[in-house]
Amino acid sequence: MTTASDPSYPAHWEADVVLRDGGTARIRPITTEDAGRLVSFYEQVSDESKYYRFFAPYPRLSARDVHRFTHHDYVDRVGLAATVGEEFIGTVRYDRIGPDGRPASAPADEAEVAFLVQDAHQGRGVASALLEHIGAVARERGIRRFAAEVLPANNKMIKVFKDAGYEQKRSFEDGSVHLTLDLEPTAESLAVQRAREQRAEARSVQRLLTPRSVAVIGVSRSGGGVGAAALRNLRDSGFRGHLYAVNEAVTTDLLDGVRAYPALAAVGAPVDLAVIAVPAERVPEAVAACGEHGVQGLVVLSAGYGESGAAGLDRQRELVRQVRSYGMRLIGPNAYGVINTAPEVGLNASLTPAPAPIRGRIGLFTQSGAIGISLLSALLRRGGGLSSFVSAGNRADVSGNDILQYWYEDEATDVALMYLETLGNPRKFTRLARRTAAVKPVVVARGGRHTPAGHVVPGTRLPDATVSALLRQAGVIRVGTVTELVDVGLLLASQPLPAGPRVAILGNSESLGVLTYDACLAQGLRPGAPRDLTTAATPEDFRTALRAALGSAENDAVIVTVIPWVNEQEPQDDLADALRDAVAAYPGKPVAVVHVELAELVDALSPAGLTTAPAGGPPPARPRPTDEDGGGYARPDVRIPAYPAAERAVRAVAEAVRYGQWRRANADAGQVPEYEDIDEAGAAARLAALLAGVGDGVLTLSEPDAAALLAHYGIRVLPTLPAPTADAAVRAARSLGYPVALKTTAPHLRHRADLGGVRLDLATEADLRRSYEELTDLLGTPDELLPVVQAMVPRGVDTVVRSVIDPAAGSVLSFGLAGVASELLGDTAHRLVPATDRDVAGLIRSIRTAPLLFGWRGSDPVDTAALEELLLRLSRLVDDHPEVVGVTLEPVVVATEGLSVLSAAVRVAHPPARTDLGPRTLPSY
Repeated sequence: MTTASDPSYPAHWEADVVLRDGGTARIRPITTEDAGRLVSFYEQVSDESKYYRFFAPYPRLSARDVHRFTHHDYVDRVGLAATVGEEFIGTVRYDRIGPDGRPASAPADEAEVAFLVQDAHQGRGVASALLEHIGAVARERGIRRFAAEVLPANNKMIKVFKDAGYEQKRSFEDGSVHLTLDLEPTAESLAVQRAREQRAEARSVQRLLTPRSVAVIGVSRSGGGVGAAALRNLRDSGFRGHLYAVNEAVTTDLLDGVRAYPALAAVGAPVDLAVIAVPAERVPEAVAACGEHGVQGLVVLSAGYGESGAAGLDRQRELVRQVRSYGMRLIGPNAYGVINTAPEVGLNASLTPAPAPIRGRIGLFTQSGAIGISLLSALLRRGGGLSSFVSAGNRADVSGNDILQYWYEDEATDVALMYLETLGNPRKFTRLARRTAAVKPVVVARGGRHTPAGHVVPGTRLPDATVSALLRQAGVIRVGTVTELVDVGLLLASQPLPAGPRVAILGNSESLGVLTYDACLAQGLRPGAPRDLTTAATPEDFRTALRAALGSAENDAVIVTVIPWVNEQEPQDDLADALRDAVAAYPGKPVAVVHVELAELVDALSPAGLTTAPAGGPPPARPRPTDEDGGGYARPDVRIPAYPAAERAVRAVAEAVRYGQWRRANADAGQVPEYEDIDEAGAAARLAALLAGVGDGVLTLSEPDAAALLAHYGIRVLPTLPAPTADAAVRAARSLGYPVALKTTAPHLRHRADLGGVRLDLATEADLRRSYEELTDLLGTPDELLPVVQAMVPRGVDTVVRSVIDPAAGSVLSFGLAGVASELLGDTAHRLVPATDRDVAGLIRSIRTAPLLFGWRGSDPVDTAALEELLLRLSRLVDDHPEVVGVTLEPVVVATEGLSVLSAAVRVAHPPARTDLGPRTLPSY
């Protein structure tokens, strides 16, 4: 017998998934304890579905059937169930078969697969999710193909197999459709999986942000407290749906003018979203009531969870398990709330009081409630409008990744602003951000370099600079402060993208113009000479000058500088009208204003009614990309962002310039090349043999094993021969052929030529013996130095190529030049794996010492094409084989023709049970 507590039970197959309609389910192995659940599940399946499953009328399961379907060895026979609460809503199983179609064991690599989904849950994507997970289980157990028999009338199941993206064969035999699926992941199957993930996760967020009814649980009768504040904000925001207050001690029909009930069950109507504001110890009771009532999602404002210590962290984990068991999703705990300004919704389920945020086209996500308050206030003060706002608190369930999935297809959001204290899974985040950034800007401010209390996601060991580089690779605009987050967001939300870095500067202060000019140079922009309109300039002078600057083909953007008039006779509204008139005449280029103590001008340039509307008002026009403005957004409305300092305006313009360049450069994302000489199967077999008998630790391969593994991917490591004595060194040199190099391999001297542990170009035996004696006299005995002999290779530039596995980011490819100077300066560039040809071309060019590769000061350029191929081959190795957790190739000598890998260190380990490349699954806490 196998139960969930048995050692053989594969607990790592358990996973929470988001279904097509945005609800959740748990997928887990079926055990012997599930007999009753299986019988109950089967009784709820229609006769038609039973007929499609068994090809004959099959009204009930026999005792033998129940035994067969609940007893598995989890190798040759596996069953998985999709559950909501304790009930099965779908099952899938496979049975390994041999060439004759009869039950078999390994090495047979084919299995029969069959599904059954409860009729009430068909159409939710249950079978597709089960197929992804059973396919991953099968591959883990050495099964490479699925076979399935399906009745021709069972169109739904045929479509599940057809749409999976796997290579498949189909035939018609004996009145049924015979399908064979190759389980090797393909580009198409991965694309299908990720498209389903995007639709499901976006839908789950949409359900939270567009409820038709909301209940606030924990509203005090006195009108004080968090629950009462949330209820008032919902009421005052003009929420378009039904609103309910819940307080177990309520004695009246109304609380704060809202229908009140002693319990959620007493509402007597559907509730889509529940806002929970009761003490943490009472939250489980409230969650259970919501689950039984059919609530779709929760916003938990209650504190006392992961942020409060170990006990709170355990309480938080249990909260997530309970919420998901009912198929719900959770924002929080310790959340600040959510806002959706869409006129048909008008939702303010947060602690933000009136005045409500203005409706606009900025999406805002924060983890911190305090930062959320700050950002909302800044946007409101500067006329920035919101489409939606989510402050997720401890983000135990819904995270920034889910919100990105929603914003990607949300037509009401043009710019995504995110304040993140941790990235969680940077690999998934950068994947989603890259896709989103291709259609709309993603601006991120990170609040810390370490995982704060309450955020129980894997931390990253990567340096902050590396994380920034990876974000830039994905097109994310990384800013350092929340002030910069607002500055950049306002510009991107209201202005087109600049076509290049050329900036015109004009204004009524020569000094402020010069400051702006200097700031542009510091940001890598190309400013023109500032045009001084003098302090006597009128609004008409500004209008004329701005029209001329915008109309010039020499400028890509314009920064206007303004100081107060001495006589204060010029109304600031008139100046705002003049600037807007000029911008309206030339809408294809961005404009920013730098002002000194002109608060009224800021208000005049961004009046609330100009481009945004309060919740319930008519929506602003949807921007459309144009070719003329370099891929930016042409807007029929005119709003100009204003900044109180030149540096802030210039930083915002510079970020827009860099983002526009990324958009244009990444119109073609590049390809991951295929190399015919790569032996993926051979590498997999070698890794399996190397890891046989290895426990949970990391194994560092010997040099011969490392070289043999790399050879499967066309990476040749120049051999070395040990030289424990001078005579052994001579014999090694004769074997390799002169000239040779003599090197120490002791850890403290390895790759440290500056310490004298390397002797090069030894052309004779006498040279070799003399060098051997010098090394041992100077640095230590042969036993301490571990000397080796290696053939000389053509001179070139010494480089270092690495791949490391971060617990959250996955595989990261790194490149830099060898030597102490590069290490000291941190001159290393990084890319996420899998890297494309465009990625590696940018990688080797992004280090500060890159000119040494391309003929600096008259030297010969080296073979960068060979270097790029090496990087691509290494990327393929670590991407294809998650067992490879670390590779260092040092040095890699890149000559004018070809390159030589002189040393390789490889670390391997058993792969993690789940990766970003596996089947869809929610994070497990």
